[in-house]
Amino acid sequence: MTAELTASTESIGNRILDEAETRAGDWYEYGGAGPYVFDCSGLVYWASHRLGVNMPRTTYGMLSTGVSSGLLYQVSTPKRGDLAFYGTGHVEIVTAWPHTTFGAQDAGTRVGWHSWNAYWHPTMYFRIR
Repeated sequence: MTAELTASTESIGNRILDEAETRAGDWYEYGGAGPYVFDCSGLVYWASHRLGVNMPRTTYGMLSTGVSSGLLYQVSTPKRGDLAFYGTGHVEIVTAWPHTTFGAQDAGTRVGWHSWNAYWHPTMYFRIR
């Protein structure tokens, strides 16, 4: 019996989130890009590169190079797998749960799911092509 390769119908953002979620519980470390410690953009970078997506390494790179290259485009209604930017300095990945993102949040914390509120919430969302 031979295995057949089939194209996934799941969006690239969903697959990046799935990959990132395998690192839940790893520690945040500024400048970390895996495989065992991450900062916010390092986690997105690591997960996307595991799937062959050439995502810029930093949050600022994602917002400038990623947008200008057409890799990312802004959306007003986020879906699971979209990138959620908090101001211009922090990025996480939108989950299926309302007001929840997945990422590496802050020094001394572990990679995981984070709820947001009126004071700490995404200011813009981008979808990955």
